[in-house]
Amino acid sequence: MRVIAGKARSLPLKTPVGMDTRPTTDRIKETLFNILSPDIPDAVFMDLFSGSGGIGIEALSRGAKRAYFVEQNNAAVSCISDNLKFTRLMDQAVLLKQDVYSALYGISEKEADIIFADPPYHEGHEERLLQTLSELHFVTENTLIIIEADLKTELSFAEEFGFDIIREKKYKTNKHIFLRKVIE
Repeated sequence: MRVIAGKARSLPLKTPVGMDTRPTTDRIKETLFNILSPDIPDAVFMDLFSGSGGIGIEALSRGAKRAYFVEQNNAAVSCISDNLKFTRLMDQAVLLKQDVYSALYGISEKEADIIFADPPYHEGHEERLLQTLSELHFVTENTLIIIEADLKTELSFAEEFGFDIIREKKYKTNKHIFLRKVIE
């Protein structure tokens, strides 16, 4: 796994040992950032369930102003920290070693531009995550939310929390679901 583009381009990234995380492949990451590229410069980016931190690091490398990395697994947090130091992006990063739901309530940004979440599959995190995001002041109609999920994952409940699914990008084994808050 490596940084695809930007100031840390081509630098290799560590991934946590074991099966607790599923790093997003370089090919999928490249496709995702081709979609996001107009929105990345000067963005406040949040990488939830961060794993290796590869998504948030890619955002910083491509010009995001700040990235939050939220992860509670010790090995993954250590890996994110090492990757941020190696890529020299630590100054723009906020690494929160805690549960995603608790961490979100402690963030005091005025507005998040992009929130990326890659929760463990088949554990029902998507519904709780959207409920939590619907309650936060920094999630506005301008905030783009992307959830990485198994191909069979349905977010039919998104509307009940005030979100519209605006796009789905399917890959061989998973997909990215893009959402925005409904303007009231």
